[in-house]
Amino acid sequence: MKQAVSRPRLLRPLSPVRRRTEEVVERIAAQISAGRLPVGAKLPTEQEMMAAMGVSRTVVREAISALRARGLVMTRQGAGAFVSADSDTRPYMINPEGLGSLDSVVELLELRTAVEVEAAALAAERATATQIKATAKTLTTLNRALLRGERAVKEDFDFHLSIAVATGNSRFTGFLDFLGGLIIPRQSIWTFEGRPEQLKIYLENVQSEHEAIFEAIRAHTPDKAREMMRFHLVNARERYRDLVHTEGK
Repeated sequence: MKQAVSRPRLLRPLSPVRRRTEEVVERIAAQISAGRLPVGAKLPTEQEMMAAMGVSRTVVREAISALRARGLVMTRQGAGAFVSADSDTRPYMINPEGLGSLDSVVELLELRTAVEVEAAALAAERATATQIKATAKTLTTLNRALLRGERAVKEDFDFHLSIAVATGNSRFTGFLDFLGGLIIPRQSIWTFEGRPEQLKIYLENVQSEHEAIFEAIRAHTPDKAREMMRFHLVNARERYRDLVHTEGK
C-alpha cells in the first residue's frame, strides 16, 4: 500500500534564491531520501508545485528533468512523475548542483560534443521530410523565444533533441532525454545578469550557429552537419570560458 505524500512539507513557498531549479530539486530529493515520498509515490502536479512554491513552469520541468537524470523519479506520459523504484541503484548521474561551476559546464559540453557531432551527421544522412519539418519547427520556436529576449532553455533543448530523433537511433534520443535541460549551459551559469547587451550578442551567435546546423541537415550533407555542430559546441565552450573570465575581473 502506497504511503500518503507529505504535501505540507513539500508544497511550501520557496525562499528567494537565485537558483530556483536547484532548490526544487534538493527539496524533492530530500523528501525521497527521508522516505516521505516513498517508491511509487506520485509527485504533485506542475500546477500544484508552481502555485505552492511560487516558481515558473520552466523551473518545475527542469527540476523534474534533473531528478530523472539522478534516477530519483520516472515520468509516465499523461500520468505525471513518480518516485523511481531504482532510486538507490544509479550507475551514473549528473548532479545539477555541480553544474554551477565553469569546469563542470565545460566537461558537459565536451561530453555533448563527443555525441552530438556524430548525431548531426547521422541526422543529415537519415532525416525524413517529416523529421526535417519537425526540426525546422523547433528552430522557429527557439528563434522567436530568443527574439523576445528569453533565455529559451527548453526551446534550445528541443532543437537539439529533434536532431537526435532525426538520427533514427533511439540511443541518441535517450542520451539527450537523460540529460534534459542540463545540457544548455545558460541554465546552469547565470553570467549575464545586469548585462543585457552581452546576452543579446551571445544569443545572436547561438542563433546563427543553430541555423547553420539545420541547413546542413536539410541539405543532407553529413560532413557539413558534423562540422557545424562541432563549431557550435566548441564555440559554446570557449564563450563560457571567456564570459566567466570577464566576470572574474
